[in-house]
Amino acid sequence: QLDLVESGGGLVHPGGSLRLSCAASFLDLDFYYVRWFRQVPGKALEGVPCISGSDGYTVYSDSVKGRFTMSRDNAKNTVNLEMSSLSEEDTGVYYCAADPRVPCESIPGPNVRMILDYWGQGTQVTVYS
Repeated sequence: QLDLVESGGGLVHPGGSLRLSCAASFLDLDFYYVRWFRQVPGKALEGVPCISGSDGYTVYSDSVKGRFTMSRDNAKNTVNLEMSSLSEEDTGVYYCAADPRVPCESIPGPNVRMILDYWGQGTQVTVYS
């Protein structure tokens, strides 16, 4: 009964790269704004990138801009996150979330899990020396 399924996480050395994917079985993702979040235990979810459902424009946080790239593969009903130049600060559980109404420019706030409609189970990314 998962709305979204993330994959691609793993262990990587600093400076390395990973590709995360977010796939949907019951949603047509080209009609949704899709976001990636990461979480460290004891801290709030951090929004990383967002992609629109209408024209595919993207919004990145300052911490990942230039290193992470988000894209859609509509044929596979999948959203991808290419991550490069990874550092230990990028370690966390990465979640994708989809919503048909909250645009990428919006800041959901601390109740983000209640605001955005659909979520995956998360995938662990660990960057270590």
